[in-house]
Amino acid sequence: MEQLIAIIDGCRNKQSRCQKLLYERYYGYAFKIVFRYIYRYERSADIVNDGFVKLFSHFERFSYEESEDVEKMLMGWIRKIMVNTAIDELRRKNMIPEIGGIPDYVWEEADEGESAEQKLYYKELIVLIKELPPSYQVAFNMYVIDGFSHQEIADKLRISIGASKSNLAKARAHLKKKLSNDTQEFDVCSF
Repeated sequence: MEQLIAIIDGCRNKQSRCQKLLYERYYGYAFKIVFRYIYRYERSADIVNDGFVKLFSHFERFSYEESEDVEKMLMGWIRKIMVNTAIDELRRKNMIPEIGGIPDYVWEEADEGESAEQKLYYKELIVLIKELPPSYQVAFNMYVIDGFSHQEIADKLRISIGASKSNLAKARAHLKKKLSNDTQEFDVCSF
């Protein structure tokens, strides 16, 4: 924990060595967050880098009180910046999804600490979310995964609270239907 606090203090003082250490330590975490919003691997990597630029240029805004919770607080702050950076990109592109499959090398970004089963579930969830229409994807990611309220979603996306709720309900219905179909296919194929 002392090492992380030293890195944070170095980032506050704009020390490039500490910024590099923080970047390397949390890149995979940030990438997973952005990739849920941005379809293309290459574009996601660019947005993660943009997010880290924002993070380092405003590092003085990050504050922590208890040293034992500093990593959780830092990860929450990183998540917030990455989500906002991804949403800004989606707004610039008018929420238009990019076409194409998810290449296998994308999954190499997964944390090494995860079990094979966790990696598989994560991959399946992301694939299902990516099949949703863009407005449903964003609502689902923001509400269910990132914990935003409908008011926050409405404010960030410049939509009504009702539209946020509707998009989330439709996303859940789509995912439920897809999961139900997948389960039925499994039952038919099982011996």
